[in-house]
Amino acid sequence: MPQVLPNTLFLLTPGLSVRHEGLALRIEDKGQLRLSLPIHNLDSIFVFGPEIYISPSAMRLCWQNNAAISFFTEWGRLEARVEGVPQGSVLLRRAQHTAASNEEQSARLARAFVAGKIHNTRWLVSRSARDAADETDKAAFTQLSAELAELLRILAQQSSTGNPASAPPLTAVKSVWATNAGGPFVGRTVDEIRGIEGRAAALYFAGFQRHLRPNLREKFPVDGRNRRPPRDAVNCLLSFLYALLRHSCVSALTAVGLDPFVGFLHTDRAGRESLALDLMEEFRPWVERLALTLLNRGELKPASFEHREGGAVELTEAARKAIVAAYQERRRDKTTHPLFQEKVEHRQLPVIQARLLARAIREGGDYEPFLFS
Repeated sequence: MPQVLPNTLFLLTPGLSVRHEGLALRIEDKGQLRLSLPIHNLDSIFVFGPEIYISPSAMRLCWQNNAAISFFTEWGRLEARVEGVPQGSVLLRRAQHTAASNEEQSARLARAFVAGKIHNTRWLVSRSARDAADETDKAAFTQLSAELAELLRILAQQSSTGNPASAPPLTAVKSVWATNAGGPFVGRTVDEIRGIEGRAAALYFAGFQRHLRPNLREKFPVDGRNRRPPRDAVNCLLSFLYALLRHSCVSALTAVGLDPFVGFLHTDRAGRESLALDLMEEFRPWVERLALTLLNRGELKPASFEHREGGAVELTEAARKAIVAAYQERRRDKTTHPLFQEKVEHRQLPVIQARLLARAIREGGDYEPFLFS
């Protein structure tokens, strides 16, 4: 697997402007040059907030050189994306659309996305259990891990009307996908798989505050998952990190020639990048772990968040910069990819997994999610 090292420019300070200068982008702050960046060094640009200007000629330079520009709100919701004409294979996209219209193929891929998410959620839970000082918290994490393992076993089962051999469990997670002999056969249809994913998410977020140190729980109250807009600091932080992850997945899918809007687990909806949301599932626990680290280490404090009229919570400019810096640093950490047994950086994983997904769609086979260990 060739090395993939995307470079991303983050623009967070109000008043910045980006202009075209030869084969480079000129970043200015109140008319003063702050950075000149050759376009060939860029994979994408993230723009946060409405008070940052990018000239039309700078946009043209970006899309001519395959550098996408994504515009986010201050709290990280993706609002728009500017990129050139996709160069992917029409045959791959036709195969993707055909697979998305086939219930069996959709279920096979959706099952893999959800299996990866639940497995990696158990990875995060086990790390929190290891770090917990309170025995009540340890017991709660142990119980949650067992409940998630049971959902994995249910997910691996086949419909009573189907052929168990038609969709074999993924090699990487077959140890926890053992069929529960004598139990009900479920998890074959996409709707059933969505139900299992919803149950796992409900169990996980019901006790999410336990991942925080006891002395921080009053400072950062959280009651489940909420968004659009987020109504507490923890959900505000998660939404911001999810937005960064979503962009990485869109870029990866586009780069390998897939249509990010046609998914398998997530339903089609105008303007929603459903396949990017599918690919995100296995990586959500990774960014959730980063969020918890930032809070537990005190790198983000209650003052890092601003409460608006109506209940919305937003990050301060300084907090956004700190999060982006931590996100970029964590993405440079290396891990061993279990399929290739090679060291790769975390920022390479979305592209690698997008390539594996493209192969599974093209060949009609199984997709193996990346499993953290």
